[in-house]
Amino acid sequence: MLHPSYTDLMKVVNKDVEEGETKVVNSRYSIVMATAKRARELIDGTMPMVAVKDGEKPLSVAIDELNQAKIKVIGEEETEPQDVSETV
Repeated sequence: MLHPSYTDLMKVVNKDVEEGETKVVNSRYSIVMATAKRARELIDGTMPMVAVKDGEKPLSVAIDELNQAKIKVIGEEETEPQDVSETV
């Protein structure tokens, strides 16, 4: 079983959302995608933002970072559009 649970992680991510506003994360899928993306960053060499135990896997570190609110999940509508000339 995953500790913390998905619902606990969703509460952490959505804690700053005002009543009546759209939640940043409202599904398990969003939590899985956010932690998977962070785990890939850790695998690629990004330094962890939490203490890491020997042998701890990147996904476990990513979940711990999310649970401690060290990383922020940004909804799609909050991302800035990229300039097409930068991607070419």
